[in-house]
Amino acid sequence: MRDDLTFVEQIHRELTDVRWPEPQEIRARARRRSRRTIVAATVALTLVGGSAAAMAGGGRGAVPAPVSATTQAPARGEIADDSLLRPADLAQPAQRELSQSGLGEPILIDHLLGYCRESQGITPVWETSRWSRSQTLLREHRVGAATLGGVLLTQDLYRVTPELAKSFLADLDGMVAPCAEWRGVGPYELAGKTGVGEAVHRWAVVDRNFAGDGASLVRHTMSRPVDRQSGSPLADEPQSTSTAIVRVGDLIAVLSVGQGGTEDDLRRLATVAAGRMCLAANPPC
Repeated sequence: MRDDLTFVEQIHRELTDVRWPEPQEIRARARRRSRRTIVAATVALTLVGGSAAAMAGGGRGAVPAPVSATTQAPARGEIADDSLLRPADLAQPAQRELSQSGLGEPILIDHLLGYCRESQGITPVWETSRWSRSQTLLREHRVGAATLGGVLLTQDLYRVTPELAKSFLADLDGMVAPCAEWRGVGPYELAGKTGVGEAVHRWAVVDRNFAGDGASLVRHTMSRPVDRQSGSPLADEPQSTSTAIVRVGDLIAVLSVGQGGTEDDLRRLATVAAGRMCLAANPPC
């Protein structure tokens, strides 16, 4: 699939269980990630473009040197797999698609939020982690079942510097504020007709402090996409999507649920995730 997606290609994507590659800018820096469900991909107007450096940004964290043995117990470094949520934590039968670790990855909240900021000349976009581990949990597929597997949860878990751990959630409002209302515009071709479509995107921090040492819930909503010239609707109004960001010690988790998941689901999973994160946090819980 080419990276330069047109508006019509997004319209033709189903809202549920869609899996497609991240834009080139993010994939180059975060190729460890499994393919994600983009719940509102049909009308996202991502306008993929720009520089990889601008999208990835530069953070205050640095890739650490290996921890050498000392007479004292060393601080935890690489994030263990058992610090992640487990399939049994979900309300539906689930199976793990992929779990991978990385070094120096951007703390990615929402790639479209990053593009909104970049389009306004606000860089760097993302802070940089020290270590990271990510996973995707899929709906369990049973032989003979009518329902195919779909994404139930994505989780990215990052270890950051102590300074960034303290400031990340405090800085979240400032990160979201420039995109409180952003008009996305892009070309489309639909039913033999071409034109320019537009939709208004909004991001807001809608809840805080519901898990761990601190947590925030970021909600993304989008208006019904229309033809820019005539105002004719091009697709139905998409559902809102939400992302939970949770901190425990020097760990930050970014969680999102697939189509059908709710903000209540996210809050519950964030609480469970905070308990799992205690296994790897500095200082220990």
